[in-house]
Amino acid sequence: MISPMPATDLAIDVAGVTKRFGDKTVVSAIDLSVRRGEIFGFLGPNGSGKTTFIRMLCGLLTPDAGTGTCLGYDVRTQQRDIKRHVGYMTQRFSYYEDLTIRENLDFIARLYAIPDRRAAVERSLERLGLQHRSRQLAGHLSGGWKQRLALAACLIHAPQLLLLDEPTAGVDPKARREFWDEIHRLAADGLTVLITTHYMDEAERCHRLAYLAYGHLLARGTVAEVIATAQLTTWTVTGPALPALAARLRGRAGVEQVVAFGNTLHVSGGSAGQLDAAIAAVRTPAHEWTRVRSGLEDVFISLMGGAEDNFS
Repeated sequence: MISPMPATDLAIDVAGVTKRFGDKTVVSAIDLSVRRGEIFGFLGPNGSGKTTFIRMLCGLLTPDAGTGTCLGYDVRTQQRDIKRHVGYMTQRFSYYEDLTIRENLDFIARLYAIPDRRAAVERSLERLGLQHRSRQLAGHLSGGWKQRLALAACLIHAPQLLLLDEPTAGVDPKARREFWDEIHRLAADGLTVLITTHYMDEAERCHRLAYLAYGHLLARGTVAEVIATAQLTTWTVTGPALPALAARLRGRAGVEQVVAFGNTLHVSGGSAGQLDAAIAAVRTPAHEWTRVRSGLEDVFISLMGGAEDNFS
């Protein structure tokens, strides 16, 4: 018998969640709350612990320390209940490539013992625009269509929370945009989404963000809050011989990053005074300097640079 879902305004509410593998702490004392109906972006470099954290939330791994709930269920003792109400889309396509789209969805519906399975499959096909491809083998699908199948499979049992682990990796920009349009429609209907991504344009489409680096939560909030909290100063510079200018800037006190964006350099640092002094030392009339608002990518590279690799 499935336990009824406890009523709470928070879909995720955990504190001190920690996971170790051997002598390595992969996730270290993370506190996180996600409201129902929210699209929450989870960012960080490869190996930062994002996938491990997601697997603890959906009941696939048990935390070594910490407490909390997912959809009102205890993440340590009610993992079976959590699994019934969560849809989890993994980084890699994990469905049967020698079955058709329809057969894959029917198989998932059987696993969840969904009443009127045939109607549920038809609804899933229709919602994700898969009807005309329903008899196509999954192994013959492009990346974008595999993504749609995976999302349809995650939704077939009407979950209350979607955990999406880099779902748009390897798909084209049009497919990414269509995917995000669907995610926002789902959230508007009350579904909660926790999504990991490396794309800054996708991060900006989330209601709130968290940045994880090597197991530690370094920043969280809205895009504006994360950028403001970082207190990063950024200048753009245009003009001739930018590679040579970048080489002169790198390594100077106050210069944390020098990044090329087409015909422009972005120069950033955490101390406005030190950065201004570094720029003044190389500044000439040949280049045009403009102070700009730091972007998410500037902030996240800065955060990554200050984090210590827990596997080094």
